[in-house]
Amino acid sequence: MSLQDIVARIRKAEADAGREPGSVRLVAISKQQPNERVEAVLKAGHRLFGENRVQEAAGKWPAFRERFENVEVHLVGPLQTNKARHAFGLFQTVHSVDRPKLANTIARLAQEEGHCPDLFIQVNTGEEPQKAGILPADADSFVAECKAMDLPVRGLMCIPPVEEEASLHFALLAKIAARNGLAELSMGMSSDFEKAITFGATHVRVGSAIFGERTL
Repeated sequence: MSLQDIVARIRKAEADAGREPGSVRLVAISKQQPNERVEAVLKAGHRLFGENRVQEAAGKWPAFRERFENVEVHLVGPLQTNKARHAFGLFQTVHSVDRPKLANTIARLAQEEGHCPDLFIQVNTGEEPQKAGILPADADSFVAECKAMDLPVRGLMCIPPVEEEASLHFALLAKIAARNGLAELSMGMSSDFEKAITFGATHVRVGSAIFGERTL
């Protein structure tokens, strides 16, 4: 598999779903990937990447940004409140706003910094106790709270339970987003991104299928 293969599959899934070409953005998940693999994808022309950790992104992306123009980096992993200020300088979008304390911290920092990354609210569609995210029953009120703080909430994100049919979770996330007037959906990974596109995904998160297996 390669970057070109994944892009071709995304375009086909868009067409099959009757969606506009280019309506789905590919977030290349570069966490724990060696720099030479990331550089190869940059040289191939891709510019949107996803990282799981603030520290790893801080050690990787400032140097790449000096060499490659228009690079966009999204945080797709959990964000600790004490790392939020650092995240403002590293990421254009945060996909993992998952609790009121974090939303309040981001709102305060946005006032102090005069800008704010775009935000996705993470919804724990499977209601898994070990997983981060707002429960579906609380999603509407949390979206309203974030909007009341003038946070730039663009959409919702989910990570379906591994052992369950992903389509059910994609459909649920799309339903919650629609009734809250949110246009963007971060859902779908290497194994199910084509399915996610049929349910309206605007951002799909693909890592190992592009870069190869991670080196830990």
